[in-house]
Amino acid sequence: MENSRARFSVTARFTRALVEAITRQGGTVPEAMRQATAQEARVDMARQEALWALFVQACPDDPLGALRLGTDLQAGHLDIVGMLLLSCDTLGDALEVLTEYAPIIGDNARFEIASPGAEVQLRYVPEYLLCREQRVEAALGCVVGLARWMTNGRFAPRAVGFAHAARAEPAAYEALLGCPVHFGQEANAVVLDATDLGQGIVQAGGALHLHLRALADDMLASLAQDSVSARVQQLIREHPRWGKERIGEQLGMSGRHLNRKLAAEAISFKGLREALLHDLAKQALGAGQGSAAVGEALGFSDENAFARAFRRWAGQTPAQYAKSVRK
Repeated sequence: MENSRARFSVTARFTRALVEAITRQGGTVPEAMRQATAQEARVDMARQEALWALFVQACPDDPLGALRLGTDLQAGHLDIVGMLLLSCDTLGDALEVLTEYAPIIGDNARFEIASPGAEVQLRYVPEYLLCREQRVEAALGCVVGLARWMTNGRFAPRAVGFAHAARAEPAAYEALLGCPVHFGQEANAVVLDATDLGQGIVQAGGALHLHLRALADDMLASLAQDSVSARVQQLIREHPRWGKERIGEQLGMSGRHLNRKLAAEAISFKGLREALLHDLAKQALGAGQGSAAVGEALGFSDENAFARAFRRWAGQTPAQYAKSVRK
């Protein structure tokens, strides 16, 4: 059991969402654990499970707290996988991406697609045991919430099924998920009509999708290693103005050595940094920050340089993007 837990990990961005949820519920996260989740790119399963135990303790009178946590999650909490989902053209494409790259979010569970008849089932298969029911509810709640958001509210699942028994009144589940909910099923699954697979994603972008998919392939391949790219990613997010030499210095190596390490994982520093800066820029612009302030925070020489880079990444200006997310 200990060996199994040691080899699994979860992206720190999802873990930080869990830490925030514990705090909102009135729970307390030990400072050492809070700092560790803030500094690392991935969190080992032992600490992840300790946090889930704290979450359950923090909401003893709210049996649907985990489901609510899942429906509140945003694409950014899923790290690069969330960006990749947003860049898909259709809901069907997004489901395929999720089944392939879910291990980047947490590598001790997987998604599978089954198509019995006219319906499609996105099945969730966990390999963990601790707080299993709560974590399954959070995962399927996240799927439903993101699919609804990515289709601008058009998506409505046919049903959601859980392998475990109801932990609250079924009507309460249905009110949160917006569909019939069944318990004691053979699989944990979100069930949708086959016709839903063609629904368009609000922020589709083919070129961005190809770029992010390549980056996600590299990250997926590096999970089993002591990934330099994961540590670089975390440092870039914390210090977006830093260049290759400064990042390398923090990791105890030269910029040239860092390039070689990343090349061994089939990743370039420039490509990784630009993908992350794009993500950070979207978050800041979506939160209402001005283009000049965002560009300065991300290390661009001036607002025009930032605008040119953002147009290259997203195919639109920062102002156009900010306007689109505020609609």
